[in-house]
Amino acid sequence: MSSLSCHILDTTQGTPASGIAVELIKFDTRDTIIKGETNEDGRVRFESTELVCGDYTLRFLTKPYCEQTYGCAFFPLVEVHFHVDEEARHYHVPLLLSPYSYSTYRGS
Repeated sequence: MSSLSCHILDTTQGTPASGIAVELIKFDTRDTIIKGETNEDGRVRFESTELVCGDYTLRFLTKPYCEQTYGCAFFPLVEVHFHVDEEARHYHVPLLLSPYSYSTYRGS
């Protein structure tokens, strides 16, 4: 089984984005598997969840953070879809966030 973690970096301030709710969702059913919140280091580790091969979504509920930090929320929600193809691997999905853009990549 695979494991999963993610983190959010506020690229405008160059700091971790803490207090953002994150949901892991099974893509084909849209059922929430587990919820978490970024810690002071901007990270969430879904240690109690083991992923099987298939498609998933990480939903980052960015609106409260963006409104508090930037005064507006152009992207109130960010969804990142990804595929697990190896059951014995750790997956890490970072989110780089700023007021009017975001990006992501497959981390290690």
